[in-house]
Amino acid sequence: MPIESGVITLELWILFFAILGITIAIDLGLIHKLKRKLRKSSQPETEHIMSSKEALGWTLTWISLAGVFAGVIYFALGNEKMIEFVTGYALEKSLSVDNMFVFLLVFTTLGIPHKYQHRVLSLGILSAIAMRIALILVGASLLENFHWMIYVFGGLLWFTSIRMIMQKEEKKIELEKNIAVRILKKFMPVNLSLVGNSFVIRINGVLHATPLLVGLAIIELTDLVFAMDSIPAVLAITRDPFIVITSNVFAILGLRALYFLIGGMLERFHYLKPGLIVLLLFIGTKMIISEFYHIPTITSLVIVFVILATVIVASLLKKPKNKE
Repeated sequence: MPIESGVITLELWILFFAILGITIAIDLGLIHKLKRKLRKSSQPETEHIMSSKEALGWTLTWISLAGVFAGVIYFALGNEKMIEFVTGYALEKSLSVDNMFVFLLVFTTLGIPHKYQHRVLSLGILSAIAMRIALILVGASLLENFHWMIYVFGGLLWFTSIRMIMQKEEKKIELEKNIAVRILKKFMPVNLSLVGNSFVIRINGVLHATPLLVGLAIIELTDLVFAMDSIPAVLAITRDPFIVITSNVFAILGLRALYFLIGGMLERFHYLKPGLIVLLLFIGTKMIISEFYHIPTITSLVIVFVILATVIVASLLKKPKNKE
């Protein structure tokens, strides 16, 4: 039987941030660095390259951790909240995969090698978590105080779907035209020569941004745009800030490991874009008609999983094109 929600919610927030802090410290290697300092190791620290086996292990760990937290929500808040969490997690995870194509484009365009990519993604994910928590609180507050915002969010998802249908596939990022690079240049000059793992370098006494900082700026701005789509989508499932924040954060935390796991196989997901379009159209419709017809959360969960399963199976069955 669920415990009184007002009391358990505070405890759940504490549990969530405790798990978040510990897992981020482990994932970023902060504990390993602390041990090195305590041992006063004189050996130079080398860049860590995540192997496919390690990426698989971390991906399964993040998914399992989300599953455990879903169980905690079930025992603390009941079955309905647990279903909302799982639906929000699956929705955010699937929409986040589209981010990986941007990661790949950024690293390829800027020539950032594999061994430095994890530094960019680590900082990008940490700042994305802080940014999304703020955006979720704003979005939930808008829906709470201005009921008509539900039609705005629903229309935004429809607009995104139409934009994705008409959007041409990008093969590279045009740095001179990219808005993130142009904003960065207003603060400091940009040097596109790779200098180790540094985000900034000093040239003739002036700080310059390196490709790592340029890549981070592009990824951050892109995530802000993606968040404008994904957050309204999850708010269509539930308006509970706790469920929206935790499902979003758990989905984002495993994104770095998932990128290193399937980064080389992204081209195999031929039907990801059509699947995401259908997904956003469904969620947008759910928001717009919510005043007239309520689609149960369990139905939304089933539809989301059916769309994702169809995308994965269809993509795997499609024969790859013969390369010259």
